Amino acid sequence: MIIEIDNSSGFCFGVTTAIEKAEETLKADKQLYCLGDIVHNGMECERLKQMGLTTIEHDEYANLHDATVLLRAHGEPPSTYEMAKQNNINIIDATCPVVLALQKRIRKRYESLIANNKPSSIVIFGKNGHAEVLGLVAQTEGTAIVIEHVEEVEKLDFTHDIYLYSQTTKSLDEFHRIIEYCQAHIAEGATFQSFDTICRQVANRMPNICQFATRHDLILFVCGRKSSNGKVLYNACREHNANTHLIEGPEEIKAEWLKGINSIGICGATSTPKWLMEQCKEFIMHNS
Repeated sequence: MIIEIDNSSGFCFGVTTAIEKAEETLKADKQLYCLGDIVHNGMECERLKQMGLTTIEHDEYANLHDATVLLRAHGEPPSTYEMAKQNNINIIDATCPVVLALQKRIRKRYESLIANNKPSSIVIFGKNGHAEVLGLVAQTEGTAIVIEHVEEVEKLDFTHDIYLYSQTTKSLDEFHRIIEYCQAHIAEGATFQSFDTICRQVANRMPNICQFATRHDLILFVCGRKSSNGKVLYNACREHNANTHLIEGPEEIKAEWLKGINSIGICGATSTPKWLMEQCKEFIMHNS
């Protein structure tokens, strides 16, 4: 039986940096908190918890004083930084540079629109409630419109100027369909501008993983079920290979999946650690 791990799968640059910063601080024997899951992968979060990382939510953060807190790659709203100053919290900022640049870009646009006082909408193609999206919307004082799917674009007011951005890990194809719809429906006299803010390190994984999926009889997509990027890549795998299963770890692999299979491909999301994909490979080798 051939078992191949996709070389292009695994942590993206932003996640790798956040985890390295956490490990460096923990090795120095310091108490370290992380605001939200450092990565949308339960097993990696558990590994870091064993090293001493304490994950907290925003309500706990509000009551924290004189502590060190790591901000994960997804980014945070301005209020998080303001609270850190008030409560004497030392921030280790692991916000992905791509996300940080997008936050600044949206903030600059928002301030410009406020100054011009012209009817307009800042629109973000992204997942409602996602940590990155919450940070982006906060740059507009909560006024940005979030659309999750191309079907929702119909609700926009096309008599207003529209400035369209995207969460960094969304589908490039769907983003382009939203752009096409807006271009076709924008009213005369109104402006429509789109800004391709999708991370290319993530976007380039789509064609790679689709090609990978066609090479094997069975695909095991290893991913935390909270991962937004994981859902996109998993669905792409399934489109190219119907015999694709999403698993969070080796314990979810079923013996019946392996019967009559000659070739297995193991891949994952930008939040999937390489060590976890290796564990899945080892599990199959010892149980088949």
